[in-house]
Amino acid sequence: MPPKKGGDAKAKGGDKGKGGGAAEKKEEKGPKGGTSVKVRHVLCEKQGKVMEALEKLRAGAKFNDVATEYSEDKARSGGDLGWMIRGSMVGAFQDAAFDLAISTPAKPIYTDPPIKTKFGYHIIMVEGKK
Repeated sequence: MPPKKGGDAKAKGGDKGKGGGAAEKKEEKGPKGGTSVKVRHVLCEKQGKVMEALEKLRAGAKFNDVATEYSEDKARSGGDLGWMIRGSMVGAFQDAAFDLAISTPAKPIYTDPPIKTKFGYHIIMVEGKK
């Protein structure tokens, strides 16, 4: 493959200057940014149960209500795990949490399909990032 030439790099740089690159930078920063997230989840050992919870969310139920009814861990009280720092969560859970946009329990943006970890199946939503 030939090395990049000044013209090619300039053309790429020119595209970014037209606004497309600026939007891309914001998208990369927004979902991935920060070192901690305020996260809620629904955790179920069985895939069937987490799929029932997911159907309720798809139907418009509040995230904290679904978490209270379905989650099988200590965060049953609305699924609130609080602020968690990067590196303190298992890989797939952490990746999903930092990729999600910020939302509220009343209008959640959540992982669909659920995330599988060694603990079970998670439906994750993020309330804040810093």
